[in-house]
Amino acid sequence: MLIAQALNVGRRKMLALMDEFKETDSAKSLYIPAALSPQQIGKLTEKVNLGNALPQIAELAAHSKTGAAVFWSSLKKYMVIPPFPIIEQRVDDSFVAEPLRSLLVHDYRIAIVLVRLGAFAIGLCQGESLLASKVGSGNIHSRHRQGGSSQKRFQRHREKQIEYFFTRVCSHAQEILTKETEPIDYIVYGGAWTTILMLQKQCSFLRLFDSRNLQALLDIPEPRQPVLEEAIQRVWSSRVFEWHEDTGCDHAAQLPH
Repeated sequence: MLIAQALNVGRRKMLALMDEFKETDSAKSLYIPAALSPQQIGKLTEKVNLGNALPQIAELAAHSKTGAAVFWSSLKKYMVIPPFPIIEQRVDDSFVAEPLRSLLVHDYRIAIVLVRLGAFAIGLCQGESLLASKVGSGNIHSRHRQGGSSQKRFQRHREKQIEYFFTRVCSHAQEILTKETEPIDYIVYGGAWTTILMLQKQCSFLRLFDSRNLQALLDIPEPRQPVLEEAIQRVWSSRVFEWHEDTGCDHAAQLPH
């Protein structure tokens, strides 16, 4: 029976791992674009004998915003969810890593917007290099729990603080993300999801990038410069699943250092 182990793998390690995808007997490569239906994924995977790993692979691919690449042989069994969308659907009778490699070697221009109520960090990066950034905070009172008219006045005051905070964040985002003339390929949000939605609703500038959203980072702590820099590395990371036969012993994926 096949069981899987999952790891987050950075850009450099992922490129090194693909160097190990050499041709072997009966090797297969499978590229599953984003947004395929489960039925379409099922038809595509019929061409590769994935054994009992098939249901998990199909489910992961169907829920991935970037699709998936599968490399399968008797010796190596990997599935990679890349940081950027796979466009081409294909099946090859060998390990073909070039479509995945091309995603990882291209220095995409990426906007990063991290926000929680009262704190934000905005960055523009080319590849893994941060070109411009702005980190700041805003004064937003915590919720008032008393009743009566004072509570209503306090709530109105708090709502105005939140509105002003989002207006500032939107202004800084427009300033940072329009500093360069080249277009932005993707945008990544991070922080609290309800706060992200509130910002998107108020900021018409950010809605211009709605078709370029990547997977949001919803476990981001209070945005600060180090958090922003760490987020860049996470944006470039791939999710790698390795399958192996269950022998009853612990197994650790041997990824390049």
